[in-house]
Amino acid sequence: MMKQTGWLLLLMAILVNACAPNNVHVQKEWEKYFTDNKVEGTFMLFDNGQGSFKVYNIDRAKERFLPASTFKIFNSLVGLETGVIKDTNTVIPWNGVHHEGADSVWDRDLNMQQAFRLSSVPYFQEVARRITKPVMQHWLDTIKYGNMKISRIDTFWLDNSLRISPDEQLGFVKKLYFDELPFHKLTMQWVRAVMEIEKTPKYEIRYKTGWGQEGKKQIGWIVGWIEENGHPAFFVLNIETDNPNIEMDKVRMNITKSILQDAGYMEGHK
Repeated sequence: MMKQTGWLLLLMAILVNACAPNNVHVQKEWEKYFTDNKVEGTFMLFDNGQGSFKVYNIDRAKERFLPASTFKIFNSLVGLETGVIKDTNTVIPWNGVHHEGADSVWDRDLNMQQAFRLSSVPYFQEVARRITKPVMQHWLDTIKYGNMKISRIDTFWLDNSLRISPDEQLGFVKKLYFDELPFHKLTMQWVRAVMEIEKTPKYEIRYKTGWGQEGKKQIGWIVGWIEENGHPAFFVLNIETDNPNIEMDKVRMNITKSILQDAGYMEGHK
């Protein structure tokens, strides 16, 4: 009993800034979704209306990893706030560099909304360069985003300089949803709008994916929220694998939707 109480106190302490949960539940049974997909990872789910917090693999939830393309949420906020991006229709011309495979969709002029949904690295590298390193550092420090470290201004979220934990990601998107970040409300409204991925009569899902490399390990993310009947629940998936042939898009969605359905979401009853 004492050991269980200690765990609950620890969980509440590390998440107080992110979620301030009243009810914490360790979901050991979610391990099957990671095992079935042959990855290691963590999943965090905070139901704001119920004040309940569910987590699989709390130790990993406290570790920091490169944010990869989940950083496009932050980059978009700063770009819009500083006027580097005037609005979600702001076009940055293609730089002429060709990309192989699926990334060939980046080989054209894109506006911010298109670039966000296509996860265009070149577009947001240019946004970061226009923001400049001192201004970006100011906002990282102000928000206290992860370890707040910048190397090169156009690669720091990809090269393992900037690192953030799943717990910190959860707190960040929760503040974005409730207009609790130090940006103008219109800025946050625009970013929430481009995060919309799926909208049905039963639910809406908004998120950003990420996929990066840490040595031989591939790191995958999905960071966002699901909303049913006006009630948001915030979630973060973080996974890793040393399989170079992983179908990351498929695996991330398999795990995320399986867990959300397991927890009773996507039916419109929350």
